[in-house]
Amino acid sequence: MMLRIRSRDGLERIQVDGPQITIFQLKTLIESQLQIPIQNQTLSTDQNLLLAKTLADLLRFSDMTDPSIPLSALNLSHGSIIFLYYHGERTVRGGPTVSPAGSFGRKMTMDDLIAKQTRITRQESPHCDSVSFDRDSANAFQRFVNETLAFASKRGGFMYGTVTDEGRVEVDFIYEPPQQGLEDDLVLLRDPEEEKLVDAIAAGLGRKRVGFIFTQTIMQEKKDYNFSNREIIQAAELHAESELKEWVTVVVKLEANEDGAADVHFEAFQMSDMCVKLFKDGWFVTEFGENDDPKLSKMKKDVVVGGKDVKEVDNDFFLVVVKIFDHQVRNFLAHFLI
Repeated sequence: MMLRIRSRDGLERIQVDGPQITIFQLKTLIESQLQIPIQNQTLSTDQNLLLAKTLADLLRFSDMTDPSIPLSALNLSHGSIIFLYYHGERTVRGGPTVSPAGSFGRKMTMDDLIAKQTRITRQESPHCDSVSFDRDSANAFQRFVNETLAFASKRGGFMYGTVTDEGRVEVDFIYEPPQQGLEDDLVLLRDPEEEKLVDAIAAGLGRKRVGFIFTQTIMQEKKDYNFSNREIIQAAELHAESELKEWVTVVVKLEANEDGAADVHFEAFQMSDMCVKLFKDGWFVTEFGENDDPKLSKMKKDVVVGGKDVKEVDNDFFLVVVKIFDHQVRNFLAHFLI
């Protein structure tokens, strides 16, 4: 069984006999394989261990202090990451001698190490309270996709409306830019001058761009995902471009009901803060191969998901569900702009 050991020196791997070994046996293997004396080791499953500066800080990490506990009791298995703090000097395999300044490494590059380690978890709450659609705008959009395109090719548009003080997004009309819709991809042929004009008209009506809406095709419905990897990147790009924390992304799809007939469904999400940050920082692989799983987003560097270093992340980790409602716009000008 292989375990990953992350310390101030980076990520290293050690081999152990299995999850039945105790913490003391693990420390013995770290001493023999990584040349760090047992008495200098502090272990934890909590990455914050690497930020410890004093002895008092270290004593807070007690999950791996009992030497008799087996690894299996901590749910550690093949590929799991364990965080290691040590003081003293060592020679990293294949690297230079590491000599920290002070017993607790006050001048070590801990912050740099943590900055490079990106942990992806699910974001529980969106920044917007909910999203509400004008019924006529929503119906006009889905009717064209359903009756004209038959959900055979993708379609998208920018949503315009308002954001209340409570964070509720209200969508009053949809602008559909020039585009080319394919079975599994949507190419926006954006015209900056036309978009400026639409923004100006919206501003005159007291509205602004508040989100993006797109459809999934009937072929995508068979692939069992909320967003594909392509859709994640497109949504993250538009969210990042907006600089609006309440920005909403809505997907429209055709799903079979209990009677075997097909119903049109609207589902609303926000891209997680981590997703938008990763996009801005250039972490996503933006080229796709025929054998890529559309349910997974590829990263250019390792990220930590569930305690393991991976380069492929389930797309659902980047989605935050938003409640969806409808309303009726009474201003005929908004209807005219659909």
